[in-house]
Amino acid sequence: MNLGCATARSLILGVATATALLCSTARADQPTASARIGVLAPLGNIAAEAGLREGLSELGYTEGKNLSIEWRRYAQSTEAIQSGAADLVRSRVDLIMALGTEVARAAVSATSTIPVVFISGDPVAAGLAANLARPGANATGISSQTADLMAKRLQLLQQIVPRARHVILLVNPDYPVHAAIVRETQNAARTLRIHVSTLNARNADDLDAVLRAIEHSASDALIVGSDVLFEVNKDKIGEVARKAKLPTLVPTKDYWGEGVLISYGTSLKEMGRRAAVYVDKILRGAKPGDLPIEQGVKFELVIDLRVARELSLKVPQDLLLRADEVIR
Repeated sequence: MNLGCATARSLILGVATATALLCSTARADQPTASARIGVLAPLGNIAAEAGLREGLSELGYTEGKNLSIEWRRYAQSTEAIQSGAADLVRSRVDLIMALGTEVARAAVSATSTIPVVFISGDPVAAGLAANLARPGANATGISSQTADLMAKRLQLLQQIVPRARHVILLVNPDYPVHAAIVRETQNAARTLRIHVSTLNARNADDLDAVLRAIEHSASDALIVGSDVLFEVNKDKIGEVARKAKLPTLVPTKDYWGEGVLISYGTSLKEMGRRAAVYVDKILRGAKPGDLPIEQGVKFELVIDLRVARELSLKVPQDLLLRADEVIR
């Protein structure tokens, strides 16, 4: 027997075997059955939706092939949120994805058997989980650390508007982590020697009244809290901020409207991608209550220099270098 030929045949056989094993492993990693998930999401939450789709695709899920998604989108109506959650439970989806604290609470209240994956500002404070390490019950997901970021937002605003001594905080008192947001903002304000006035808006009528008050206020800046009400009315808020010449900070890029100076918050797209990992694990048999809640780790800072120029503000160079996006 020719030793060279035998060696060549062995190499070919080895490569073929390795290739077969790799292909077999890749196939084993792919979802093996078709799944139906329901997604309860606010209107306009483009970034989180895009991240979820992207994450599921990376994990081998293809809509129309091994995945179907039932979308239920809502505005700021509590009734609409509860109706959407109940509808998804009736449709017997395999899992509910809840993009937001209020919708997560609605989903968890609507079912004790269908797993829920959420993106929430503070799931423990909102009553969605016993703790981050072991949430328990039928829900788990991602925390965007909404309240924890308030001090940083106030600091960023002061860097750009050093003269700011009186800041308005626009919040919805019905938002599940409202108390934590106000508390953390006030704590940071005392350290920075800034006075913060809290203005509450529960619905569109409240918001219109509050915006009229803001337009005629003598405040130095505005911070907009996290809530669907403010997200769907972002253009209206931005317009008032521009008329009042009020430097305005919003929680994420999704809240961005004309007239907004800065946004700082957890990347909604990245949280959507990370949530897809939870969806995949649960569809493969993991219990949601055993999966630790992950805290958002990617934060996005966006600055609009056009608005800064309109307001005659000079943005520090080091802040521009740290920004993820600068609108010129």
